[in-house]
Amino acid sequence: MTWYFDSHIHLSDPAYASDMQFILKQMEYLKIKACCVSMDYNNSLKTLELAEKSDLVLPFIGIHPECASEEIENISKLIEDNYNRISGIGEIGLDPTYVKNNDDIKKQNQVFETLLSYAEKYNKPVSIHSRKSLDEVLQIMTSYNTKHALLHWFDGSKKQLQRVMDMGFFVSYGPVMIYASDKQTLLSKTNESQILVETDGPVRFSRCFEMKSGQISFIPSVIFCASTILGKSFDEMASLLEKNSNSFLGI
Repeated sequence: MTWYFDSHIHLSDPAYASDMQFILKQMEYLKIKACCVSMDYNNSLKTLELAEKSDLVLPFIGIHPECASEEIENISKLIEDNYNRISGIGEIGLDPTYVKNNDDIKKQNQVFETLLSYAEKYNKPVSIHSRKSLDEVLQIMTSYNTKHALLHWFDGSKKQLQRVMDMGFFVSYGPVMIYASDKQTLLSKTNESQILVETDGPVRFSRCFEMKSGQISFIPSVIFCASTILGKSFDEMASLLEKNSNSFLGI
């Protein structure tokens, strides 16, 4: 039996709270496991609570660059106290969108590097945010032993993609790939063993999704789109993604 994986979704976001029982049943019925990433310390606590309710929820805890002003000590202790319970560390990374001054830049870098060091220490995969900062992120990562790394919602150039492939990292593509030709082209240039799929819910998607929040039930559609682009059957694509997901997770 093949399991499907959503490699990056914010299931512990308040947007999903009222529907959580239905979502967990849906995951069970559709055979989908979810890498549930976190935004900050409090959200990480909710992620751990959610993982207690279902073993289909794979908890990633961390600090998103938007929340980099948060004190690092709390999340550091949470990782140290729960390293044997967590599946990975994320969402972490860099993003100049949330930077107002040099202190913000330093803080983002400090948080990112601190959490990469914990991933290295406990041999955990990392889910990385790299919007408008991919070259800087990759440069920092050369200093850490983090082969189990995912550049989620990959949006780089073909040249940057090749660098990511050479570094042995994974990249993920989501629902936007269904209607965006540039993402389809990037997928076709990605090493098959380094492809993952995601929803990044509750992000909203346009076109055929009519600005609906990303739902974990979108994953089969993303897999089908990827299979079409790569000339595979749905089952072949799903099997490949299951293998890649397990490799990313180190299981």
